[in-house]
Amino acid sequence: MPTPFPFVLGVAVLVGLGVLYVFGRRLGTAFLKYRGTRVVVCPENREMVAVTVDAGHAAFTAPQGRPDLRLESCTRWPEKAGCGQECLGQIASAPEACLLRNILDDWYQGRSCAFCRRSFHALRWHEHQPGLLAPDGGIVAWDGFRAEQVVDVLATHEPVCWDCRVAESFRREHPELVTDRAPRPGPPPSMA
Repeated sequence: MPTPFPFVLGVAVLVGLGVLYVFGRRLGTAFLKYRGTRVVVCPENREMVAVTVDAGHAAFTAPQGRPDLRLESCTRWPEKAGCGQECLGQIASAPEACLLRNILDDWYQGRSCAFCRRSFHALRWHEHQPGLLAPDGGIVAWDGFRAEQVVDVLATHEPVCWDCRVAESFRREHPELVTDRAPRPGPPPSMA
């Protein structure tokens, strides 16, 4: 009579894979949920600050139930590195609402480009980042601002699509290479 060892081993492997799947899924979900720059109000001085959560630590503590949140960086550090990190309460209560990428996505959604007037829809930040039209008429990119300035910037600037950001930046940097032409009267030429 054959021994039941291969069957028992197979069951043990399947149970182990199931446990790994459940914990791995929780770990991955928590990591994705808590990664990225967030903008919160510092409880000490009531000013906007940019922080990043230690997403790896949050992920590794998530399988035990509630993830343990701690900051990885803050714009007030190193001077205030010993703070109590009370701002984590804002992140714990609304992790998606304070994520910088979501704040920007919400602001651009449904707005129109200041130049071409095309509406913004889903943004792809890793491909073609939109820009901004400053009050002084300059075209600026998001990397020209600190994350904690986002609320002030959104209140004073207008959205610019990636195409217009590139074209207008080129136009302003190299006006000698640009020829403006009046639009042709009548219907647009056919593509036939």
